[in-house]
Amino acid sequence: MKYAKRDAKDYAREHMRGIWAAALNPFHEDGSFNEDGLRHNIRHWIDDLEIAGLFIAGKQGEFFSMSLEERKRNIEIAVEECDGKAATIMSASDQNFDTVLELARHAQDCGADYVVVHAPMLHFVTDPDETVYNYYKLLCDRLDIGIAMWSHPDSGYLMSPELCARVAELPNIVAIKYSVPREMYVRLTHMVGDKIQVSTASEDDWLDNIEELGWRLYLCSSPPYQLQTKTDRRMHDYTQLAFAGKFDVARKIRDSLDPVREAIRGTKPGGKPQAHGKYWQELLGQVGGPVRAPLLQLTEEEKARTRAAFDACGLKH
Repeated sequence: MKYAKRDAKDYAREHMRGIWAAALNPFHEDGSFNEDGLRHNIRHWIDDLEIAGLFIAGKQGEFFSMSLEERKRNIEIAVEECDGKAATIMSASDQNFDTVLELARHAQDCGADYVVVHAPMLHFVTDPDETVYNYYKLLCDRLDIGIAMWSHPDSGYLMSPELCARVAELPNIVAIKYSVPREMYVRLTHMVGDKIQVSTASEDDWLDNIEELGWRLYLCSSPPYQLQTKTDRRMHDYTQLAFAGKFDVARKIRDSLDPVREAIRGTKPGGKPQAHGKYWQELLGQVGGPVRAPLLQLTEEEKARTRAAFDACGLKH
């Protein structure tokens, strides 16, 4: 690790910045993990797009369909390919607490920068706040690596800003990916100041959050490598302009991506975000491949509609 546990917050405050992307995991047609394909994608994301950090083995990466050994290998590959050129945050999310610890310790031993752990699904609980606080406290007690919280509707509830602020006091909690309505993450941002990094996956709000909330971290989803190519890096460009305080110019560049956003939104079938994202990657020259069960594949009609929208959206490729 690049920092001691007691220094995790300070280290993240200095280094956890810029655009971070959540990696989709490529699989072969037989369903096996396409390690070479992932390496190819990571090289493009870092070398061509200058993405600052990668979120590995999360929901986009279909961690729920992967074996423990595959998830460990996923972590190893990302550390090897990033090799100091980009940062890493490894998903150790799982319903089994021992699995979370095993994955997080593996990430720690491999040289990952941080781990992210989503709030657990709860059953028959009458005191959810105390349960979730204790969950993250146990993780902090047993791990040295910096930990990001992750609250999203799939857990069956959302962590309140007050609960998040309480968890943020723990020594190696460094960030939160807060997939909630904007008013909730605005309130949390004001509550925690610069104690931890607050972020959300909405690229639509990224520029506004830089300007209005002083955010410096996009954590994270697939737009950084779906909206951009080697010769068309408008998300990177408008972000750098916004960081420099040039918001009027940044906004014009951001808004110029609306046809690309609409092409993605207008062709993405409900319930098939990973399958659609992988096919869009293929259209961009990245490695995609099929999704794993129980996810549904795109139909040929859905692919044709997506391909037509891609060709017309104005993304230079």
